[in-house]
Amino acid sequence: MFRSEYADVPAVELPIHEAVLGRAAEFGDAPALVDGTDGMTLTYEQLDRFHRRISAALAEAGVRKGDVLALHSPNTVAFPTAFYAATRAGASVTTVHPLATPEEFAKQLTDSAARWIITVSPLLETARRAAELAGGVQEIFVCDSAPGHRSLIDMLASAAPEPQVDIDPVADVAALPYSSGTTGIPKGVMLTHRQIATNLAQLEPTIPAGPGDRILAVLPFFHIYGLTALMNAPLRLGATVVVLPRFDLTTFLAAIQNHRITGLYVAPPIVLALAKHPLVAQYDLSSLKYIVSAAAPLDAALAAACSQRLGLPPIGQAYGMTELSPGTHVVPLAAMHDAPAGTVGRLIPGTEMRIVSLDDPDKDLGVGEAGEILIRGPQVMKGYLGRPDATAAMIDEDGWLHTGDVGHADADGWLFVVDRVKELIKYKGFQVAPAELEALLLTHPGIADAAVIGVYNDDGNEVPHAYVVRQPSATDLSEGEVMMHVAERVAPYKRVRQVTFIDGVPRAASGKILRRELRTLGKAT
Repeated sequence: MFRSEYADVPAVELPIHEAVLGRAAEFGDAPALVDGTDGMTLTYEQLDRFHRRISAALAEAGVRKGDVLALHSPNTVAFPTAFYAATRAGASVTTVHPLATPEEFAKQLTDSAARWIITVSPLLETARRAAELAGGVQEIFVCDSAPGHRSLIDMLASAAPEPQVDIDPVADVAALPYSSGTTGIPKGVMLTHRQIATNLAQLEPTIPAGPGDRILAVLPFFHIYGLTALMNAPLRLGATVVVLPRFDLTTFLAAIQNHRITGLYVAPPIVLALAKHPLVAQYDLSSLKYIVSAAAPLDAALAAACSQRLGLPPIGQAYGMTELSPGTHVVPLAAMHDAPAGTVGRLIPGTEMRIVSLDDPDKDLGVGEAGEILIRGPQVMKGYLGRPDATAAMIDEDGWLHTGDVGHADADGWLFVVDRVKELIKYKGFQVAPAELEALLLTHPGIADAAVIGVYNDDGNEVPHAYVVRQPSATDLSEGEVMMHVAERVAPYKRVRQVTFIDGVPRAASGKILRRELRTLGKAT
């Protein structure tokens, strides 16, 4: 068993809005959130006051403890305000990908039993259609303004009393992001107030921050990585979060230069751009002190090329998953020069790890031996919403969460993730479940069978590759038609990028797809 070298941190038994904004009065007029495109700024005092007023208006509208509110928005300065307002009103927040189709959104609304939606006017039609498909939604609010919908801006004028909700941080769910876990369709991950807040305290010793630090939030807040590293963690410590709605290289580089960004939390595709794109040389990035990459594996050579070009310490990595609130490992800022290339870090405080044999899960492996990574700690999720069997398959009786990742640790406790047991594809950090795409492919009348695996393209991104068996009557079915069938029905990040036609999908006697055989087939061709 591997244990963290850090002293344990006490569990943070506070509602997440208190855990994050409890020092807002102390930070006062310091900038909390800045729109990276137009410079609009919210101070800590404003963020605290605004989220309390909107919480009062939500409670007046009927939001109650135990309700689920769907937050459907790209990154804006309003997103954190809406999130903390909802949790203060007693709701659990399920975050929704802004590119989700109405059908995908409706599935999440139905599964989570969400009664409320907060969205933005450009996404309003999608939200309306999803609400119609799902049923049960009481009201759709907008962050900006739209005819016929109450806006958060108008809610700031609410004279309703601030709700006094008895939140149990140990049991009550604060966030309900959706994850596919190791396999299968997306499931609601129940993260309690204590789990998220304690994970923030666990991460604090490794990457300290405070007033004067300026973090660029380009990765999405709806994803647990962005929600933790770019929203909750810096706002808890008095740093300034500069918000961008999406990644555009020119806008991104200009924001670093103009807002004197000190820290970046990114995914590998952004590291690739920083390492190789000629546009980078046209901007002053000298304010940067460090870069942390997570959400997908980062090639050590690419990391070195990026840090060398920018004159920065080696890029640190971090490791975790939605079901772990999300963090378990990080390369500490103080150790970036000393960490071995390719490591995802060391255990954060209060966290334990086992590495077990892939052939015999009861057999623990030692230093340098690769096996499945198991994690235990206060950040382990409460479970999957409404899916006790899936929860039991993920977390064993002793509290160990089986990550589905394969890795090994060296004698100094540095973890290296080398492969995945799980079938999940991570395209630019976003989760794509093969089972979801396979089910969709099989709805095409010309497809007899299908299997999907992740393969790496020339840019180093893992993309969905479909292996398709044509129906005897559909011999003219083309790659383009298969890709279009999927593209018309899913968010852009889930699209099938490659298609190979085969005579039959390799399967075990149980019917399970033998994905390793498909990978071998792909290498052979």
